[in-house]
Amino acid sequence: MTTVFHSIQDLRVQLNQDRNAGRRIGFVPTMGNLHEGHMDLMRASKSGCDVTVASIFVNPMQFGPNEDFDAYPRTLDSDLAQLKNESVDYLFAPTVREMYPDGVNTQIEVPSLGNILEGASRPGHFTGVATVVAKLFNIVQSDIAYFGRKDYQQLAVIRRMVMDLLLPIQIQGVATGRAADGLALSSRNAYLSDSERQQAPAIYAALQWAGQQISQGNLNYGMIEREAAAQIDNAGLKTDYFEIRCAQNLTAPGHSQRELVILTAAQLGKARLIDNLEVTAP
Repeated sequence: MTTVFHSIQDLRVQLNQDRNAGRRIGFVPTMGNLHEGHMDLMRASKSGCDVTVASIFVNPMQFGPNEDFDAYPRTLDSDLAQLKNESVDYLFAPTVREMYPDGVNTQIEVPSLGNILEGASRPGHFTGVATVVAKLFNIVQSDIAYFGRKDYQQLAVIRRMVMDLLLPIQIQGVATGRAADGLALSSRNAYLSDSERQQAPAIYAALQWAGQQISQGNLNYGMIEREAAAQIDNAGLKTDYFEIRCAQNLTAPGHSQRELVILTAAQLGKARLIDNLEVTAP
C-alpha cells in the first residue's frame, strides 16, 4: 500500500517516525507520467533502503517561457497504480503553493555545470532543478536519493550542489532504461507520433557510432561530433547539440582524459529528446 501525502508537515511526521525507528530512507524525485525507467529507480531504492519515498511535482521553475509546463502530462492516478504495484511506501504529491508558498525568492545556481549544454539551450532550467531538488531534500531528509543517468547533466548538477552545500545525502545514479530499439525511456516520448517514434532511435544509434569511434582510438572529437549530428539530422530530427565532454566535470576533454561522456539533444516534432553515452577512450 502506498500512502499519499500532499502536506509537507504530514510527510515529515511520518518520516520522523521511520527515522527514529532506525529505518534507512530512499527518495526518488520525479515529475510524474511514470514509466519503466522510473520503476528502475524505485526498485533500486527498495533494494537499498527500508523505506522508499517517491515524489511527483511538476516544477514550474524549470520550464522556460516557451516550454511545455501547462501541457506536461499529469497522470497521477496511473502513476499511483504503478507505485502501488512496486510497493513504494510513500508518495509525496504537493501543490505548487505547498512548495512555493511565497513564490520564488531564494534560488540555487550551479553555474559551472548549469549554464552549458542543456543549460545554454534552456536558460534558468538547472536553477529551477537545483532549487526544487534542494527543497525536496530538505523536506524528505533521506539517506539516499536516486536519479536516472539519462539526465546526465542534471545528475552532475545535483552532485555538485550536494557537495558544495555539504548536504548529508548520498546521490546514486541508475542506468538509463531503454526500449528494445535503444530509445531512452522518457516521459516526453509520449509526444511522439507513430512515425516520429520510428525516427527517434537515430539518437542512440549516433551515440553508439561516436562511442565506437572513440573506443577504436579516434581522438578527432570535433569530426566525430559533426558526423554524428549529421546522422541525427539526416534521420529527420534537428540536433541542438552533440558534444563529447569529460565525464567528471563536463569540460572539453584533452586527449589525455579517458573517462568521457557523449551528450546530445535533438528536437523531433513536439518532443525535445536528450540522451548520453559514457565511454572510455583507449
